[in-house]
Amino acid sequence: MADAPTDPFAFFAQFMKPGSGTPNPFMPPLTAEEIDRKIAELRTVEQWLQMQVGMLQMTVQTLELQKAGLAAFKQGLDPKQGGGE
Repeated sequence: MADAPTDPFAFFAQFMKPGSGTPNPFMPPLTAEEIDRKIAELRTVEQWLQMQVGMLQMTVQTLELQKAGLAAFKQGLDPKQGGGE
């Protein structure tokens, strides 16, 4: 392994150089356009997540209604049963 680098952090050090020309993944964007684009992306993700939460809540409510309907059906078939679980 004669090609082994002497500095294991050399790869990361290149990102910290101000004039390297490569975008720094550890620093936030500095232009207004990049910030606006990032805000728009994050708002889109936020809306998608809110929609998913709504779908999840609706699914839980549907299952609760099905459970209540099943319990009522069983109660109708066997009225002597206390209706408990």
